[in-house]
Amino acid sequence: MTEALQAMTEEQILDAAGRCADTIRDAETDLLRLAYQWAVVHSPDRLDPATQALPGREQVRRYGGAGTPEVTEFAAATFGARIGRSTFAGRQLIADALDLHHRHPQLWQRVLAGEVRASYARHVTKATRDLTPEQAAYVDAGVAESADGRITWTRFEALVEAKVAQAAAEAAREKEERRAKTAFAKKTANEGHGMASFLIRADLATINAIDAAVTAFARHLTTAFPDATDDERRVLAVLFLMTGSQLPKTTASEVPNLPDVADLLPTVVLFVHMYAGPDREPIARVEGHGPVTEDWVREVLGPKAKFTIQPVLDIEGRAPVDAYEIPDRHRQAVRLMTPADVFPYASCTDSSMQVDHTIPHDHGGVSGIGNYGPMTTTHHRIKTHGHFECRQPFPGIYLWRDPYGAIYLVDHTGTRRLPSTPTDTEQPTRRPFLEMWQTPFELRWEPAA
Repeated sequence: MTEALQAMTEEQILDAAGRCADTIRDAETDLLRLAYQWAVVHSPDRLDPATQALPGREQVRRYGGAGTPEVTEFAAATFGARIGRSTFAGRQLIADALDLHHRHPQLWQRVLAGEVRASYARHVTKATRDLTPEQAAYVDAGVAESADGRITWTRFEALVEAKVAQAAAEAAREKEERRAKTAFAKKTANEGHGMASFLIRADLATINAIDAAVTAFARHLTTAFPDATDDERRVLAVLFLMTGSQLPKTTASEVPNLPDVADLLPTVVLFVHMYAGPDREPIARVEGHGPVTEDWVREVLGPKAKFTIQPVLDIEGRAPVDAYEIPDRHRQAVRLMTPADVFPYASCTDSSMQVDHTIPHDHGGVSGIGNYGPMTTTHHRIKTHGHFECRQPFPGIYLWRDPYGAIYLVDHTGTRRLPSTPTDTEQPTRRPFLEMWQTPFELRWEPAA
């Protein structure tokens, strides 16, 4: 085997890795199917009613959510042991299989078709276990398309969380009310070696204000403490802001011209996106945080924030400019149209990402919507120097080709790999993208020397 691996070309290694991933996916799907069938053959009617009432005898349990059939109690122990897992793990696997069959039909069909990984589908069943069948079906319809790996795990978690909040807004409000009662500011247990921690838990607006104050004051300490790390300067900033005490002596002097704290504090801006459907209560998404209810925005942010309401931008109407520099209005439009890194399967959604010209400006690319794409520094460097090529046939639609010819489609729904050579059995929607790549945007790649 070692000699065979050593004889592989780079492309053969990648192809073999892809086949291994497919094998794992198929095995996980088969395991779910077997778990479901195990539940079927361990239905309650296999128990003897005459002995079931005796102390310690096997009972029936509902492993899955509402609407799933009951299963004999001991079934999970046997199944779990056979696959080398605990009874709890066996019970969770059976519960997930039952939920997929009875509460998430769209996800289950995509799992069976090999389009969705079992891990993605099982995450949805766990997140919706306490929902009603109708609420679970709403989440199923809302996440099934994006569950095929086109978005990374963290982004998928955020999507599921938002859909669960939309499906059960009242439950989301109750969770927010319970969490609001868990605010604290306290010293944590002693960590030893002369170090300890002080932990603050509060609502998002309060924590962001504290963070902004500490960041601003720590930045002012750079000149006075040039040898200190950023973290050390932040600790000094917290000490001064919380106690009003004098800062430690430096080799030069006290911090020169120490300003009033109020003069240092920046304006804290939270971007809150509101979504409303015809049959659901509005759910808000706070950038960098996640979904919250409309009540949370009103009751928590209302007393602490000044709101500026902005309508949806006419993104495509943003006229290009004849310059390399990207105007702020263009950056805002790109942020709204493409909030995530456009490199294949990237996960970053930070607003500080670089905005790249898809076709470089010095190669004729315009500074305008339809030729921008946010990327992290690493992915920007890979695009520039790593022999990855990108085209944007429509604004927000990105076609990538890696150094070995694999083609990826990236859009607002995530990433999908497209076959390099169209066949008669492919989905018809994929062919136009391939034709656009091969004809109007013909690329030539030559291996690096």
